[in-house]
Amino acid sequence: MKKSQIYVALLSPWIGIVGILIAIYLNSSWWSLTDNAISDLGNIKRPWVNYPYVLNTTLMIAGACTTYFLIFLFMELKSKIAKAGAGIFILGTISLFLIGVFPEEASILEFEPHYYVSWGFFLFSSFGMLIIGIAALLKKETRLFGLVTIVIFVVSWILAVVALKTFKGVAIAEFIGAFALFIWLYLAVLWKNGLPSLISPVL
Repeated sequence: MKKSQIYVALLSPWIGIVGILIAIYLNSSWWSLTDNAISDLGNIKRPWVNYPYVLNTTLMIAGACTTYFLIFLFMELKSKIAKAGAGIFILGTISLFLIGVFPEEASILEFEPHYYVSWGFFLFSSFGMLIIGIAALLKKETRLFGLVTIVIFVVSWILAVVALKTFKGVAIAEFIGAFALFIWLYLAVLWKNGLPSLISPVL
């Protein structure tokens, strides 16, 4: 894995998070963590949404950067299971890019794809991460990394479901999912027994 690819992987989550935080600040007069969705900050048809392009543009950049990293990772992985996980993960990061392309209420021939790409990001990304974790679990050198990955997946899903049932808005659940992926990506890239060990032709 080249250093440039690693730097892109480590930078991409921060691009998305900083963009979200700036968008929250610009819309703090009406946006609520417990009553809204993150995507509300990028709605292009509501006059009270200030600078929706801040959220939409940064999500597109974050999605493009993470997809770039995962494509090279997919090509380097030797395990068929890990490759399948990376492929599914790529669908998730492409969905993240498309969240910015198709913000809330943006339509194509009266069809609004935002809802589907939003779910696509969280579902494809989290299950792609899980499958990579399963591949790691099957290899002695990366077994602990695989176990940690599965724990991150299970805990984040439990917390997200509780948040969805507790609060009116979905922003907290979305943050839980995003931070779980953020934490996992850093562990995967920086841990010597994470993704780097999965690139060897053992599985």
